[in-house]
Amino acid sequence: MARTLEELEAEVTRCRRCPRLVAWREEVARVKRAAFAGEEYWGRPVPGFGDPAARVLILGLAPAAHGANRTGRIFTGDRSGDFLFAALHRTSFANQPTSVHAGDGLALRDAWITAAVRCAPPANRPTPAERDACLPWTVAELAHLTEVRVVLCLGAFAWDAALRLRAAAGSPSPRPRPRFGHDVLWDAEPWPLLGCFHPSQQNTFTGRLTPAMLDAVLLRARSVADART
Repeated sequence: MARTLEELEAEVTRCRRCPRLVAWREEVARVKRAAFAGEEYWGRPVPGFGDPAARVLILGLAPAAHGANRTGRIFTGDRSGDFLFAALHRTSFANQPTSVHAGDGLALRDAWITAAVRCAPPANRPTPAERDACLPWTVAELAHLTEVRVVLCLGAFAWDAALRLRAAAGSPSPRPRPRFGHDVLWDAEPWPLLGCFHPSQQNTFTGRLTPAMLDAVLLRARSVADART
């Protein structure tokens, strides 16, 4: 295991385990979107970031092709991130409401954000094999994030990945398997899972996930962490 989070980040960014993801992330970085034609894309796996003393781990799906795959920081530079970071600021987890690029001064307090899959997948749909190939990176992250008290899962894919993460940490598989739902809390060791609809445009533009709903889930995550501290 990497001795520090910085060493782990360096290892993550060199990963080439999944040929399909490597090919796609690099093609997107080479071809680029017209709006970002003048920018140099990151085009590599995206590590987690945040407060190393975080009690709340926020687990997303995967980097966006022209978001984190461009900027090098998860949820940074895309509409989902705009929605998420505004909520993190309103609930005092972030020092500012926007996230544009990796050097924009954003800092998180008591939260760490990572993804179930570290490379941008075609059509935003990683395969189960790709999810499982990425799992050891999150296991290694959690070994360093010793203060985590709750995992906030953004979407059903992240919920499923968190259950697998829990099993990889040595906890028995639950029977029956807990089902994902928005604001659903599954309280178990070594940390509870809290579900939240993913802040994708598919959910935010339709009103399935509103700012008030996201704020409430983030505040509940803090409350759960407080109760377990």
